[in-house]
Amino acid sequence: MSRPPTFVPPPCASARTLRTTRGDFAVLDAVPAAGVLRRGTVLLLPGFTGSKEDFIALLEPLTAAGYRAVTVDGRGQYETPGPDDVSAYAQEELARDVLAQASALPENTGENSPDTGKNAPAPLHLLGHSLGGQIARAAVLLDPGPFASLTLMSSGPAAIVPVQQTRARMLADALATLSMAEVWQAMRAMEPPPPQEAETGADVEGDADGSEALRARWLLHSPAQLIATGRQLSTEPDRVAELAALPLPKHVISGERDDTWPVPLLDDMARRLDARRTVIHGAEHSPNTDRPAETAAALIGFWRPTA
Repeated sequence: MSRPPTFVPPPCASARTLRTTRGDFAVLDAVPAAGVLRRGTVLLLPGFTGSKEDFIALLEPLTAAGYRAVTVDGRGQYETPGPDDVSAYAQEELARDVLAQASALPENTGENSPDTGKNAPAPLHLLGHSLGGQIARAAVLLDPGPFASLTLMSSGPAAIVPVQQTRARMLADALATLSMAEVWQAMRAMEPPPPQEAETGADVEGDADGSEALRARWLLHSPAQLIATGRQLSTEPDRVAELAALPLPKHVISGERDDTWPVPLLDDMARRLDARRTVIHGAEHSPNTDRPAETAAALIGFWRPTA
């Protein structure tokens, strides 16, 4: 489970509702300060069990570099409600949500072109983390037109590794019979205690380790969404050749260790895509939370030539 450093957005960001033709989505919308040259907009999709807050640590460096950053809870994730029907979370449905989100963002935000100084349509960059990367891939395969680039963050070419498939099946089985609160307690029991608990023996849930915020997020997730997307992660086919055929700039970024898709597999995917490849040292499956400054710098370096 991703662990954002905080659930409180920075001053550059506001929590709001993005209204689209496919429903309303909870977002954090971070905008550059007045006087900062506007370079484009970034739409960020979180991973399995995650939420828009997973990108909080990236928002200030991205806006300082001139990018509006919109991070979204997909249907059934955290503060975006979703139906109880597993079929509502088919990958194509989630991909079409992304296209609707892109359409709902202003095409021309009055930004000045870095080259001409005149108002120009703002490029829209798409980034997906883990599950979000596979949904982002499905979206651009349906329609690449809205997007200036695609970044896959810790998101592999096909299904997750077998041990993670087993965990996804165990979660689905638990969700079929237990409440979200009961599943949370079971997951907590299987995890090592946070450092504060290990040192003191005290239960710090709701204190410095952020467990209460994580629990609150978990309880708002739709069980149907978790079951459906867990199955997708376990059965996703390799669509790299399809994606490689699109003339869209691509970026594969990950930590130096990953227990969901092995790093050599991500290296090979980047080669097959002819994509930029970035490895964030000191990071694992979530470089956005493990090493946000280095991750933001790598993203900006990729987007700026296409902005």
